[in-house]
Amino acid sequence: MPFSFPDHFRFADSHEYAFADDALVRIGISAFAVDQLGDIVFVDLPEEGTSIAKGESFGSVESVKAVEDMYAPVSGEIVHRNNSVLASPEELQNDPHGEGWLLIIRPDNLEQLQELMDSATYSEKISA
Repeated sequence: MPFSFPDHFRFADSHEYAFADDALVRIGISAFAVDQLGDIVFVDLPEEGTSIAKGESFGSVESVKAVEDMYAPVSGEIVHRNNSVLASPEELQNDPHGEGWLLIIRPDNLEQLQELMDSATYSEKISA
């Protein structure tokens, strides 16, 4: 199944995405990751005000197939979490690149985004 990824997104090897939205960064998991998980039944996210570090686990997503940790693509402080995804995990499944976003953080260093893959590189990686 071919996937389409927004050009302004950056991707981690572990399938999380991040993109700058003014001085903040929005984080989620890719449509490819959601597809691989199958039916999502539960999402666990940290509280607002929590600091996350690049490469460290910040929560998990549970499907009928597995429970997978999610890893921070950039470091920063959580300023908002998507409580609607916590209440209705199917929002993540139905629109992972839109309404199914997970966190908005105030990044420690916006340049960390440049260390992530662009959408074309990520598309090639998952197609291989």
